[in-house]
Amino acid sequence: MNTMDTTCVNAIRVLAADAIEKANSGHPGLPLGAAPIAYELWARHMKHNPKNAHWENRDRFILSGGHGSMLLYSLLHLYGYGLTLEDLQSFRQEGSVTPGHPEYGHTVGVEATTGPLGAGMAMAVGMAMAEAHLAAVFNTEDYPIVDHYTFVLGGDGCLMEGISSEAFSLAGTLGLGKLIVLYDSNHISIEGDTELAFTENVQQRLAAFGFQTLTVEDGNDLQAVGAAIETAKADLAHPSFITVKTEIGYGCPAKQGKAAAHGSPLGADNVLALKKNLSWPEPDKSFVVPSAVYEHYHTLGQQGEQKEAQWQTLFAAYSQAYPEKRQLWDRMHRPVAAETLWKDEEFWSYADKPQATRSLSGVMINRLKDRVPQLLGGSADLAPSNKTYMEGAGDFSARNYAGRNLHFGVRELAMGGIVNGLALHGGVRPYAGTFFVFSDYMKPMIRLAALMKLPTTYVLTHDSIGVGEDGPTHEPIEQLAMLRAMPNVCVFRPADATETAAAWYLAVTGTQTPMALVLTRQNVPQLQGSSKEAVKGAYILEEAANAQPEAVLIASGSEVAPAVEAKRLLAAKNIQVRVVSMPSMELFEQQDEAYREKVLPTHIRARIAVEAGSDFGWGKYVGLDGATVTISHFGASAPAETLFTKFGFTAEHIAATVQAVIQKNQ
Repeated sequence: MNTMDTTCVNAIRVLAADAIEKANSGHPGLPLGAAPIAYELWARHMKHNPKNAHWENRDRFILSGGHGSMLLYSLLHLYGYGLTLEDLQSFRQEGSVTPGHPEYGHTVGVEATTGPLGAGMAMAVGMAMAEAHLAAVFNTEDYPIVDHYTFVLGGDGCLMEGISSEAFSLAGTLGLGKLIVLYDSNHISIEGDTELAFTENVQQRLAAFGFQTLTVEDGNDLQAVGAAIETAKADLAHPSFITVKTEIGYGCPAKQGKAAAHGSPLGADNVLALKKNLSWPEPDKSFVVPSAVYEHYHTLGQQGEQKEAQWQTLFAAYSQAYPEKRQLWDRMHRPVAAETLWKDEEFWSYADKPQATRSLSGVMINRLKDRVPQLLGGSADLAPSNKTYMEGAGDFSARNYAGRNLHFGVRELAMGGIVNGLALHGGVRPYAGTFFVFSDYMKPMIRLAALMKLPTTYVLTHDSIGVGEDGPTHEPIEQLAMLRAMPNVCVFRPADATETAAAWYLAVTGTQTPMALVLTRQNVPQLQGSSKEAVKGAYILEEAANAQPEAVLIASGSEVAPAVEAKRLLAAKNIQVRVVSMPSMELFEQQDEAYREKVLPTHIRARIAVEAGSDFGWGKYVGLDGATVTISHFGASAPAETLFTKFGFTAEHIAATVQAVIQKNQ
C-alpha cells in the first residue's frame, strides 16, 4: 500500500470515527475494519460516476451491513457525490441526509435502504438478475450496452440471517456471474466472538450454492483484495464470494478486534488514540482531511466520468444501429402510459362467468405481457396456483436470461428482497406471488419496499377461509390487517373481473407504492355494478331505492357478492341498504372529503362491514353504532362452502346483522 492509498483509506476511518463521536451514536467497527475493502473496490474495480449517480450502466454497490453507514457516507463525501462535510457532521441528526442506516431516495449514491441484516444480500441478487435480463434483451455482439457488476458488502450477521442463504442458493442456480459478495469476516458480533453461535464453514456453504469462493487473509492488503476482485470478475459462469479477513475497529488500540467496537462511539480519548495510531495530521481536531486526499479522490472520480462518456458514445452508436431496440429501451425505462391503459377496452374486457380473482389476475398478467414489456415476475414455486405465468415469455434461467418468468423456488423471504433489487435496478417492473398466508414470510421485505417507495407488486392468492380443505395453516385471518397497518402499502382485494383489472392498472402505473393484490381461490360472480371507480378504493356498487339507505353494507373481495344478495333479502322486507365495495382502504383514504362523504355519509350510522378476515381496522368505518361480519379465530379444514356457511358469511346472516344494527340505532 503506497502512502497516498494509506492516507485515503485512513480518511474513511477518521471521518467515520469523528461523525459517530459527534453524534454520540453509531457503529464504528465496520467502517474501521472494512475501509481498505471499500477503498480498493471503489478506486480500482468499480465503474461509477460521482457526477451522475443514476448512470444506467454503473456498477452497483450495496452496503448490506447498513449499520456501518459511515463507511458509505465517507466514500460519497470523498468522491464528491454531493455529501458535504457538514452533512457528515449531522450524522444521525434530524433532517440530515446521513441517517443512521442508508436510505434509498434520501441520499444520493445510496442504491438500497439497508439495515435489516441480510436484506442487502437478497437485493443484490435481484440487481444482478436485472442486469442479466437487460443484457440478454438488449446487447449485441458489437454493443454491450448493459455490462456492469453488482457488489455487496456484509458481515457475519448478514451471513447468519436465513435470507442470504435463500438468495444465494438461487443466485448459484442462476449462475449470476456478475454478482460479487464481499464478506467482511471479523468473527465479532454484538454479543462477542462468533464462536458463540456461528461456527460453520461459510466458504463451503457458498461453494455448495454454486459460488466461486476466494479468501483474502489480510483485509489491509489492497493488492490482495484487488486481485481477488479481478479473479471474481473474470468468472462469468458463477457468482463470487470473497472472504476478507479483517479486524473490527481496526486502528483503535483499546477496541480493535473487540465487540465493544461494534455499536457505540469509540469515546473522545479513543478517537484521539486512533488518529495518532494512524499517524493522522492534527489528531486533536475533528473532520480534518488533507487537501491532497480530496484531490486524489477527485482524480479517481474523473475516471468514472470518462467511463460514462465512453458508454454514452457507445450507446449513441447503438441507438443508430438498432433504432427498434432503442425504442424498446426507452419504453422499458419510463413509466407505463396510464392514460393509454385506462382507455384500452380490450384490457378491461371480461367473460361474464364466475371466476376466481386469482384466475382473472392471470388473464390480466398475460394481457399486460405485451403492453408492459418490462413486466417480469413469478412465484415461490406456486405459479400454477397463483396464475402468475406469462405464456410464451420464456423462463429466466442460467440458459435464458431473456426469459420473463422468474422461478424463485420455495423462498418467500428472499423473493421479497430480490424483487426489491429488481425494482431498484430499473428497466424492469417486477411482481412476486405466493399464498396470502405466507405474506408473513415476506413482510420484512415488503416493509423495505414501502420505505423505499418501490412500485413492486405482490400477487397474494388463496386469500381467506376459502382455501378450504388445506385448513387453518393455509387460511389467512390477520394478514389483511397486518399489511393494512404498514405505511405506504396499497392493499387491494378485488371482488370481480373489473376490480381485478383496476388492481393491475394501479399496480403497473403506480410509481411510489407497493401493491398487494389479495385474490380468491374460489370463483366469484361478475358484479353488474362494478366499475373502474374501484381505483378510488371504495365506491357505491348498488344504491338503495330512492337513494335513501337505512344502512350501508361495506364489503371487499368475495364477500361483496353475498352482501349484494343480502341487500335483495332486505329489500323484500322493505329495508333499503346501500352496498359499497371497498377493495382498498388506503386508496379510499386518499380521496377528498367530499367523495368519502358521498360514499359513506356521516349521518348513516348503521354500517356493517363484511370481510372474511379479522375485524381489526374496520372500526373506523363502522363506528360504535355499527357491526362487522368478520372472523376472529383461525379457520378449519373443510370445503370452502361449508366454512363460509359455518362462520356466517352468508346473505342470510349478513341481512340479519343489518336488521340488528338498524334496530339498535332506532
